[in-house]
Amino acid sequence: MDYIKEAYRLLKDWKGDSYIFGLSVLDKIGEVASRFGQKALLVSNTTYMKPVADSVADSLQKKGVQLAGNCICPDAKPNAPREDVYRIESYILHTKPDCVIALGGGSTIDACKAACVLATLGGKVTPEIDHYFGTGIVTKELESTKETLLPLIAIETSASSGAHLTKYANITDPVIGQKKLIVDDAVVPKISIFDYTVTKSMPVKVTIDGALDAIAHVFEVFCGAKEASFEKTKELAECAISLCAEYAHKLVKDPSDIKAREAIGLATDLGGYAIMVGGTSGAHLTSFSLVDIIGHGTACGIMNPYYAILYSKAIQRQLKIVGKIFKKFGYTNDDIDNLQGRELALSVARAMIAYGKSIDAPTTLGEIKGFTEAHIQRALTAAKDPQLDMKLKNMPVPMNASLVDEYMEPVLRAAVSGDMSLIKEL
Repeated sequence: MDYIKEAYRLLKDWKGDSYIFGLSVLDKIGEVASRFGQKALLVSNTTYMKPVADSVADSLQKKGVQLAGNCICPDAKPNAPREDVYRIESYILHTKPDCVIALGGGSTIDACKAACVLATLGGKVTPEIDHYFGTGIVTKELESTKETLLPLIAIETSASSGAHLTKYANITDPVIGQKKLIVDDAVVPKISIFDYTVTKSMPVKVTIDGALDAIAHVFEVFCGAKEASFEKTKELAECAISLCAEYAHKLVKDPSDIKAREAIGLATDLGGYAIMVGGTSGAHLTSFSLVDIIGHGTACGIMNPYYAILYSKAIQRQLKIVGKIFKKFGYTNDDIDNLQGRELALSVARAMIAYGKSIDAPTTLGEIKGFTEAHIQRALTAAKDPQLDMKLKNMPVPMNASLVDEYMEPVLRAAVSGDMSLIKEL
Protein backbone atom coordinates (compact mmCIF):
# COMPACT_ATOMS: atom_id res chain seq x y z
CA MET A 1 0.00 0.00 0.00
CA ASP A 2 1.11 3.57 -0.76
CA TYR A 3 0.66 4.98 2.74
CA ILE A 4 1.29 8.56 1.63
CA LYS A 5 -1.66 8.41 -0.77
CA GLU A 6 -3.75 6.67 1.87
CA ALA A 7 -2.98 9.41 4.39
CA TYR A 8 -4.10 12.13 1.97
CA ARG A 9 -7.36 10.25 1.40
CA LEU A 10 -8.06 9.79 5.09
CA LEU A 11 -7.39 13.42 5.94
CA LYS A 12 -9.41 14.80 3.03
CA ASP A 13 -12.36 12.59 3.94
CA TRP A 14 -12.15 13.84 7.52
CA LYS A 15 -11.55 17.59 7.20
CA GLY A 16 -12.80 18.45 3.73
CA ASP A 17 -12.28 22.08 2.74
CA SER A 18 -11.42 23.22 6.28
CA TYR A 19 -7.91 21.80 5.90
CA ILE A 20 -5.42 22.91 3.25
CA PHE A 21 -2.40 20.62 3.26
CA GLY A 22 0.33 19.27 1.04
CA LEU A 23 3.40 20.68 -0.70
CA SER A 24 3.64 24.41 -1.55
CA VAL A 25 0.21 25.49 -0.24
CA LEU A 26 1.25 28.28 2.13
CA ASP A 27 0.37 31.08 -0.31
CA LYS A 28 -3.33 30.31 0.14
CA ILE A 29 -3.36 32.00 3.56
CA GLY A 30 -4.26 35.44 2.16
CA GLU A 31 -7.45 34.23 0.52
CA VAL A 32 -8.39 32.21 3.61
CA ALA A 33 -7.89 35.09 6.04
CA SER A 34 -9.87 37.51 3.86
CA ARG A 35 -12.98 35.41 4.50
CA PHE A 36 -13.00 36.62 8.11
CA GLY A 37 -12.28 40.32 7.59
CA GLN A 38 -9.57 42.81 6.73
CA LYS A 39 -7.41 42.69 9.84
CA ALA A 40 -5.55 39.65 11.20
CA LEU A 41 -3.29 39.22 14.22
CA LEU A 42 -0.32 37.14 13.07
CA VAL A 43 1.42 35.26 15.90
CA SER A 44 4.81 33.90 14.90
CA ASN A 45 8.46 33.49 15.67
CA THR A 46 10.34 36.32 13.97
CA THR A 47 13.89 34.96 14.06
CA TYR A 48 14.46 31.58 12.42
CA MET A 49 10.87 31.56 11.13
CA LYS A 50 11.05 35.10 9.72
CA PRO A 51 11.16 34.03 6.04
CA VAL A 52 7.97 32.01 6.53
CA ALA A 53 6.29 34.80 8.51
CA ASP A 54 7.24 37.31 5.81
CA SER A 55 5.75 35.01 3.18
CA VAL A 56 2.48 34.83 5.14
CA ALA A 57 2.42 38.60 5.62
CA ASP A 58 2.96 39.09 1.89
CA SER A 59 0.11 36.73 1.03
CA LEU A 60 -2.16 38.64 3.43
CA GLN A 61 -1.21 41.99 1.91
CA LYS A 62 -1.96 40.77 -1.62
CA LYS A 63 -5.53 39.97 -0.51
CA GLY A 64 -6.00 43.26 1.32
CA VAL A 65 -5.63 41.87 4.85
CA GLN A 66 -3.73 44.13 7.25
CA LEU A 67 -1.55 42.99 10.13
CA ALA A 68 -3.39 43.95 13.32
CA GLY A 69 -1.26 46.44 15.22
CA ASN A 70 1.03 46.67 12.17
CA CYS A 71 3.27 44.09 13.78
CA ILE A 72 3.77 40.37 14.32
CA CYS A 73 2.92 39.14 17.80
CA PRO A 74 5.80 37.03 19.19
CA ASP A 75 5.02 33.31 19.42
CA ALA A 76 4.81 31.09 22.49
CA LYS A 77 7.77 29.40 24.07
CA PRO A 78 7.93 25.58 24.09
CA ASN A 79 5.04 23.89 25.90
CA ALA A 80 2.93 27.07 25.85
CA PRO A 81 3.61 28.57 29.30
CA ARG A 82 0.59 30.36 30.68
CA GLU A 83 2.26 33.78 30.67
CA ASP A 84 2.48 33.57 26.87
CA VAL A 85 -1.27 32.92 26.75
CA TYR A 86 -1.90 36.13 28.69
CA ARG A 87 0.52 38.08 26.49
CA ILE A 88 -1.15 36.93 23.26
CA GLU A 89 -4.56 37.69 24.78
CA SER A 90 -3.34 41.24 25.46
CA TYR A 91 -2.34 41.65 21.80
CA ILE A 92 -5.82 40.48 20.76
CA LEU A 93 -7.60 42.89 23.12
CA HIS A 94 -5.48 45.86 22.05
CA THR A 95 -5.42 45.27 18.28
CA LYS A 96 -9.03 43.97 17.87
CA PRO A 97 -8.40 41.68 14.87
CA ASP A 98 -11.07 39.95 12.79
CA CYS A 99 -9.15 36.70 13.18
CA VAL A 100 -5.98 35.30 14.72
CA ILE A 101 -3.38 33.45 12.63
CA ALA A 102 -1.18 31.10 14.66
CA LEU A 103 1.99 30.35 12.68
CA GLY A 104 4.14 27.75 14.39
CA GLY A 105 4.15 24.40 16.10
CA GLY A 106 1.85 22.98 18.74
CA SER A 107 2.97 25.36 21.49
CA THR A 108 2.10 28.50 19.56
CA ILE A 109 -1.16 27.06 18.23
CA ASP A 110 -2.25 25.86 21.68
CA ALA A 111 -1.38 29.22 23.24
CA CYS A 112 -3.47 30.99 20.59
CA LYS A 113 -6.41 28.66 21.21
CA ALA A 114 -6.31 29.55 24.90
CA ALA A 115 -5.74 33.25 24.22
CA CYS A 116 -8.81 33.38 21.96
CA VAL A 117 -10.80 31.81 24.80
CA LEU A 118 -9.63 34.43 27.28
CA ALA A 119 -10.08 37.33 24.85
CA THR A 120 -13.69 36.24 24.29
CA LEU A 121 -14.72 35.05 27.76
CA GLY A 122 -12.25 36.64 30.16
CA GLY A 123 -14.28 39.81 30.69
CA LYS A 124 -17.58 37.98 31.26
CA VAL A 125 -16.56 34.78 33.03
CA THR A 126 -13.02 34.90 34.47
CA PRO A 127 -9.64 36.04 33.13
CA GLU A 128 -7.89 33.08 34.82
CA ILE A 129 -6.98 30.36 32.33
CA ASP A 130 -7.18 27.63 34.97
CA HIS A 131 -10.97 27.89 34.98
CA TYR A 132 -11.15 26.52 31.43
CA PHE A 133 -9.01 23.42 32.00
CA GLY A 134 -10.94 20.18 31.67
CA THR A 135 -13.51 18.90 29.21
CA GLY A 136 -16.26 21.04 27.69
CA ILE A 137 -15.84 24.09 29.95
CA VAL A 138 -15.35 26.53 27.05
CA THR A 139 -18.50 25.36 25.26
CA LYS A 140 -20.48 25.66 28.50
CA GLU A 141 -19.34 29.24 29.05
CA LEU A 142 -19.93 30.23 25.43
CA GLU A 143 -23.49 28.97 25.71
CA SER A 144 -24.10 30.81 28.98
CA THR A 145 -22.69 34.11 27.69
CA LYS A 146 -24.00 33.83 24.09
CA GLU A 147 -20.49 34.67 22.88
CA THR A 148 -18.62 33.30 19.85
CA LEU A 149 -14.88 32.64 19.84
CA LEU A 150 -12.67 34.83 17.71
CA PRO A 151 -11.83 32.81 14.56
CA LEU A 152 -8.46 31.06 14.68
CA ILE A 153 -6.50 30.04 11.58
CA ALA A 154 -3.73 27.57 12.44
CA ILE A 155 -0.69 27.28 10.17
CA GLU A 156 1.39 24.32 11.28
CA THR A 157 5.14 24.61 10.68
CA SER A 158 6.47 21.51 12.36
CA ALA A 159 5.45 17.88 12.12
CA SER A 160 4.50 17.58 15.76
CA SER A 161 1.35 17.44 17.84
CA GLY A 162 -1.42 17.87 15.27
CA ALA A 163 -2.57 20.89 17.32
CA HIS A 164 -3.82 22.62 14.17
CA LEU A 165 -6.51 19.93 13.81
CA THR A 166 -7.61 19.20 17.34
CA LYS A 167 -9.77 20.24 20.28
CA TYR A 168 -6.86 20.24 22.72
CA ALA A 169 -4.85 23.13 24.14
CA ASN A 170 -1.92 22.08 26.32
CA ILE A 171 -0.86 24.90 28.64
CA THR A 172 2.05 24.71 31.10
CA ASP A 173 2.41 26.14 34.57
CA PRO A 174 6.17 26.85 34.45
CA VAL A 175 6.42 27.22 38.23
CA ILE A 176 5.70 23.53 38.80
CA GLY A 177 6.62 22.31 35.29
CA GLN A 178 3.19 20.72 34.73
CA LYS A 179 0.92 20.73 31.68
CA LYS A 180 -2.85 20.98 31.89
CA LEU A 181 -5.48 20.66 29.19
CA ILE A 182 -8.37 22.49 27.64
CA VAL A 183 -10.41 19.82 25.87
CA ASP A 184 -13.23 21.33 23.85
CA ASP A 185 -14.56 21.20 20.29
CA ALA A 186 -14.97 24.98 20.45
CA VAL A 187 -11.19 25.54 20.22
CA VAL A 188 -10.70 23.57 17.00
CA PRO A 189 -9.24 26.09 14.49
CA LYS A 190 -11.71 27.30 11.86
CA ILE A 191 -9.21 26.70 9.07
CA SER A 192 -5.92 24.80 9.18
CA ILE A 193 -2.98 24.92 6.78
CA PHE A 194 0.10 22.72 6.69
CA ASP A 195 2.69 23.11 3.95
CA TYR A 196 5.00 20.17 4.55
CA THR A 197 7.91 21.88 2.77
CA VAL A 198 8.02 24.44 5.60
CA THR A 199 9.25 21.76 8.01
CA LYS A 200 12.65 22.08 6.29
CA SER A 201 13.13 25.18 8.44
CA MET A 202 12.83 23.10 11.62
CA PRO A 203 15.63 21.05 13.16
CA VAL A 204 15.30 17.37 12.29
CA LYS A 205 15.02 16.50 15.99
CA VAL A 206 11.74 18.44 16.10
CA THR A 207 10.33 16.36 13.26
CA ILE A 208 11.54 13.16 14.92
CA ASP A 209 9.86 14.23 18.14
CA GLY A 210 6.74 14.65 16.01
CA ALA A 211 7.07 11.14 14.58
CA LEU A 212 7.17 9.73 18.10
CA ASP A 213 4.14 11.83 19.03
CA ALA A 214 2.27 10.58 15.96
CA ILE A 215 2.86 6.97 16.98
CA ALA A 216 1.86 7.82 20.55
CA HIS A 217 -1.42 9.39 19.43
CA VAL A 218 -2.56 6.57 17.19
CA PHE A 219 -1.25 3.83 19.47
CA GLU A 220 -2.89 5.15 22.63
CA VAL A 221 -6.19 5.85 20.91
CA PHE A 222 -6.14 2.45 19.20
CA CYS A 223 -5.39 0.67 22.48
CA GLY A 224 -8.33 2.40 24.16
CA ALA A 225 -10.76 1.99 21.25
CA LYS A 226 -14.25 0.67 21.82
CA GLU A 227 -15.85 -1.63 19.25
CA ALA A 228 -17.61 1.26 17.49
CA SER A 229 -14.33 3.01 16.72
CA PHE A 230 -12.02 -0.01 16.46
CA GLU A 231 -11.84 -0.24 12.67
CA LYS A 232 -11.30 3.51 12.17
CA THR A 233 -8.57 3.71 14.80
CA LYS A 234 -6.98 0.59 13.35
CA GLU A 235 -6.93 2.25 9.92
CA LEU A 236 -5.30 5.38 11.34
CA ALA A 237 -2.78 3.42 13.40
CA GLU A 238 -1.71 1.20 10.50
CA CYS A 239 -1.17 4.16 8.21
CA ALA A 240 0.56 6.51 10.66
CA ILE A 241 2.85 3.92 12.25
CA SER A 242 3.81 2.57 8.82
CA LEU A 243 4.73 6.07 7.61
CA CYS A 244 6.89 6.67 10.68
CA ALA A 245 8.48 3.22 10.53
CA GLU A 246 9.38 3.63 6.85
CA TYR A 247 10.45 7.26 6.68
CA ALA A 248 11.70 8.63 10.02
CA HIS A 249 15.11 6.96 9.83
CA LYS A 250 15.50 8.29 6.26
CA LEU A 251 14.96 11.80 7.60
CA VAL A 252 17.63 11.28 10.25
CA LYS A 253 20.09 10.36 7.47
CA ASP A 254 19.00 13.18 5.15
CA PRO A 255 17.08 16.10 6.75
CA SER A 256 16.47 17.59 3.28
CA ASP A 257 14.42 14.57 2.13
CA ILE A 258 11.12 16.26 1.24
CA LYS A 259 9.24 13.00 0.72
CA ALA A 260 10.25 11.87 4.22
CA ARG A 261 9.18 15.22 5.68
CA GLU A 262 5.85 14.92 3.84
CA ALA A 263 5.38 11.39 5.20
CA ILE A 264 6.08 12.38 8.81
CA GLY A 265 3.86 15.46 8.44
CA LEU A 266 1.02 13.24 7.24
CA ALA A 267 1.63 10.81 10.11
CA THR A 268 1.37 13.59 12.70
CA ASP A 269 -1.84 14.78 11.01
CA LEU A 270 -3.26 11.27 11.31
CA GLY A 271 -2.28 11.41 14.97
CA GLY A 272 -4.39 14.56 15.25
CA TYR A 273 -7.26 12.72 13.56
CA ALA A 274 -6.91 9.85 16.01
CA ILE A 275 -7.21 12.03 19.11
CA MET A 276 -10.40 13.51 17.75
CA VAL A 277 -11.80 9.96 17.59
CA GLY A 278 -10.60 8.85 21.02
CA GLY A 279 -8.39 10.05 23.82
CA THR A 280 -4.76 9.43 24.75
CA SER A 281 -3.89 7.85 28.07
CA GLY A 282 -0.92 6.84 30.22
CA ALA A 283 2.09 7.93 28.18
CA HIS A 284 0.60 11.34 27.48
CA LEU A 285 -0.35 11.76 31.14
CA THR A 286 3.23 11.05 32.20
CA SER A 287 4.69 13.28 29.50
CA PHE A 288 2.91 16.31 30.99
CA SER A 289 5.21 16.06 34.01
CA LEU A 290 8.42 15.92 31.95
CA VAL A 291 8.07 19.14 29.95
CA ASP A 292 11.02 20.79 31.69
CA ILE A 293 13.55 18.19 30.51
CA ILE A 294 12.36 16.61 27.27
CA GLY A 295 10.17 17.11 24.21
CA HIS A 296 6.60 15.93 24.49
CA GLY A 297 6.69 13.37 21.66
CA THR A 298 9.97 11.92 22.87
CA ALA A 299 8.56 11.54 26.38
CA CYS A 300 5.56 9.66 24.97
CA GLY A 301 7.88 7.54 22.84
CA ILE A 302 9.82 6.51 25.94
CA MET A 303 6.73 5.69 27.98
CA ASN A 304 4.44 3.81 25.57
CA PRO A 305 6.41 0.53 25.47
CA TYR A 306 6.12 0.30 29.24
CA TYR A 307 2.43 1.20 29.32
CA ALA A 308 1.82 -1.45 26.65
CA ILE A 309 2.85 -4.07 29.21
CA LEU A 310 0.59 -2.55 31.86
CA TYR A 311 -2.38 -2.82 29.47
CA SER A 312 -1.32 -6.12 27.85
CA LYS A 313 -4.33 -8.21 28.92
CA ALA A 314 -6.78 -5.73 27.38
CA ILE A 315 -5.00 -4.96 24.09
CA GLN A 316 -4.05 -8.29 22.58
CA ARG A 317 -5.75 -7.54 19.23
CA GLN A 318 -4.06 -4.18 18.99
CA LEU A 319 -0.65 -5.56 19.90
CA LYS A 320 -0.88 -8.20 17.15
CA ILE A 321 -1.56 -5.49 14.54
CA VAL A 322 1.08 -3.05 15.77
CA GLY A 323 3.64 -5.82 16.24
CA LYS A 324 3.19 -6.95 12.62
CA ILE A 325 3.79 -3.39 11.40
CA PHE A 326 7.07 -3.12 13.26
CA LYS A 327 8.07 -6.58 12.04
CA LYS A 328 7.29 -5.63 8.44
CA PHE A 329 9.76 -2.76 8.68
CA GLY A 330 12.46 -4.79 10.40
CA TYR A 331 12.22 -3.70 14.04
CA THR A 332 11.61 -7.22 15.36
CA ASN A 333 12.12 -10.80 14.21
CA ASP A 334 9.72 -12.28 16.76
CA ASP A 335 6.94 -14.61 15.65
CA ILE A 336 4.14 -12.15 16.43
CA ASP A 337 1.38 -14.49 15.24
CA ASN A 338 2.24 -17.10 17.83
CA LEU A 339 2.81 -14.84 20.83
CA GLN A 340 0.16 -13.95 23.36
CA GLY A 341 -0.34 -12.34 26.75
CA ARG A 342 2.57 -10.60 28.42
CA GLU A 343 5.05 -12.14 25.97
CA LEU A 344 3.30 -10.43 23.07
CA ALA A 345 3.37 -7.10 24.92
CA LEU A 346 7.07 -7.53 25.70
CA SER A 347 7.81 -8.25 22.04
CA VAL A 348 5.97 -5.14 20.83
CA ALA A 349 7.58 -3.05 23.56
CA ARG A 350 11.04 -4.20 22.47
CA ALA A 351 10.16 -3.41 18.83
CA MET A 352 9.05 0.11 19.79
CA ILE A 353 12.31 0.59 21.67
CA ALA A 354 14.29 -0.68 18.66
CA TYR A 355 12.44 1.85 16.51
CA GLY A 356 13.32 4.64 18.93
CA LYS A 357 16.99 3.69 18.86
CA SER A 358 16.96 3.62 15.04
CA ILE A 359 16.10 7.33 15.00
CA ASP A 360 18.54 8.25 17.78
CA ALA A 361 15.81 8.82 20.36
CA PRO A 362 16.25 8.03 24.07
CA THR A 363 14.34 4.96 25.22
CA THR A 364 14.57 5.26 29.03
CA LEU A 365 13.96 8.13 31.42
CA GLY A 366 17.34 7.42 32.98
CA GLU A 367 19.02 8.68 29.78
CA ILE A 368 17.42 12.12 30.06
CA LYS A 369 19.63 14.89 31.40
CA GLY A 370 17.97 16.50 34.39
CA PHE A 371 15.68 13.59 35.23
CA THR A 372 15.24 13.12 38.99
CA GLU A 373 13.07 11.34 41.51
CA ALA A 374 11.04 14.53 41.68
CA HIS A 375 9.72 13.88 38.17
CA ILE A 376 8.29 10.53 39.25
CA GLN A 377 6.57 12.12 42.22
CA ARG A 378 5.27 14.97 40.05
CA ALA A 379 3.86 12.47 37.54
CA LEU A 380 2.13 10.45 40.26
CA THR A 381 0.65 13.60 41.79
CA ALA A 382 -0.56 14.86 38.41
CA ALA A 383 -2.21 11.52 37.67
CA LYS A 384 -4.44 12.08 40.71
CA ASP A 385 -5.45 15.61 39.63
CA PRO A 386 -9.19 15.69 38.77
CA GLN A 387 -8.45 18.06 35.86
CA LEU A 388 -6.42 15.27 34.21
CA ASP A 389 -8.57 12.27 35.11
CA MET A 390 -9.73 11.92 31.50
CA LYS A 391 -6.34 10.30 30.83
CA LEU A 392 -6.98 7.62 33.46
CA LYS A 393 -10.47 7.03 32.06
CA ASN A 394 -9.05 6.68 28.53
CA MET A 395 -6.85 3.73 29.52
CA PRO A 396 -7.80 0.38 27.96
CA VAL A 397 -8.66 -0.65 31.51
CA PRO A 398 -9.92 2.59 33.10
CA MET A 399 -8.03 3.50 36.24
CA ASN A 400 -8.91 5.79 39.13
CA ALA A 401 -6.69 7.87 41.37
CA SER A 402 -6.64 5.24 44.12
CA LEU A 403 -4.78 2.82 41.81
CA VAL A 404 -2.13 5.24 40.56
CA ASP A 405 0.57 4.41 43.09
CA GLU A 406 0.07 0.66 42.79
CA TYR A 407 0.11 0.46 39.00
CA MET A 408 1.66 3.61 37.56
CA GLU A 409 4.65 3.89 39.83
CA PRO A 410 6.08 0.51 38.68
CA VAL A 411 5.66 1.64 35.06
CA LEU A 412 7.63 4.80 35.79
CA ARG A 413 10.32 2.85 37.65
CA ALA A 414 10.62 0.45 34.73
CA ALA A 415 10.93 3.35 32.29
CA VAL A 416 13.84 4.76 34.29
CA SER A 417 15.94 1.59 34.09
CA GLY A 418 14.39 -0.38 31.22
CA ASP A 419 13.54 -3.26 33.60
CA MET A 420 10.14 -4.40 32.31
CA SER A 421 9.82 -7.09 34.96
CA LEU A 422 8.80 -4.37 37.43
CA ILE A 423 5.50 -3.70 35.64
CA LYS A 424 2.23 -5.16 36.91
CA GLU A 425 -0.69 -5.80 34.55
CA LEU A 426 -4.13 -4.27 34.86
